[in-house]
Amino acid sequence: MTKKLTRRQRRRRYELCNRNWERLRPLLPHPTHHRGVGRPWRPHRRILNGIRWILHSGAPWRDLPGRYGPWETVYARFNRWRQDGTWNNLLSRFLGRLDRQGGIDHDLWCIDATIIRASRAAGGARRLSATPRLLGGKQATQLLEPEDHALGRSQGGFGTKVHLLCDSQGIVLSLYVTAGQRHESKAFESTMSRVALPKQLGAKRWPAKLAGDKGYSYPRLRRWLKRRQVQDVIPSRKDQPRRADFDKETYRRRNIVERAIGWQKECRRLGTRYEKLAVNFLAFWIVGLIGKLLSRG
Repeated sequence: MTKKLTRRQRRRRYELCNRNWERLRPLLPHPTHHRGVGRPWRPHRRILNGIRWILHSGAPWRDLPGRYGPWETVYARFNRWRQDGTWNNLLSRFLGRLDRQGGIDHDLWCIDATIIRASRAAGGARRLSATPRLLGGKQATQLLEPEDHALGRSQGGFGTKVHLLCDSQGIVLSLYVTAGQRHESKAFESTMSRVALPKQLGAKRWPAKLAGDKGYSYPRLRRWLKRRQVQDVIPSRKDQPRRADFDKETYRRRNIVERAIGWQKECRRLGTRYEKLAVNFLAFWIVGLIGKLLSRG
């Protein structure tokens, strides 16, 4: 006797459930370009499921199962949506919706960075290209491919440093990448300026407090925060005088950003860098963030 499969079992691992697909579908490009010029899109849901399979499994593109269509088609869609800003726009839309529902904390944000080891496959990209390689989207979240492809050698080996900014619940609001040896403080302003959260009329742009570890304890960064009326919750380094007004209670909550990094690294494509281009690697991080936002309900 053949056992009847449940709906959850029929839906393969990593694939979008019907509920999440219905939330995504209205935000995607129209399947037939509103009957305009151009070939109709291959089914978005199947392509998205293929991209999610690559994200979670960490497998090479050529190993993509045939049920998602030709790997070249899935790869081309991933690149096209990276270039035209679709991934960034989706992230911004979901963050904006969550913010309007009161789901984002504006009292405390946390910043940190993590080194991602790069595989051999990540090396060898050309420094110059005939066409600009871009992570598209709104101007604040755009990124032009850096000359070093955000790859470098540090104490952690050959890899990339990913800089994250999140709220007190671990919802990531900003992403930035640099070479592995680049210090966190050098990317502070770039990370803060890349917040994907849409501005709301009458709402403050910045949080009341920002927490970071000792790597951000520099007068330049403290002045940057003070000008924007943000209270810094950053401990002093050993070579600096201690601050009597340091908020220890709030600083204990800073570990949420480390947990947010760990949640993202559950996707194997994010725990190790396989992409030659930094913009593609960052785009995969954005796809992972969209998946986390969908899972929040």
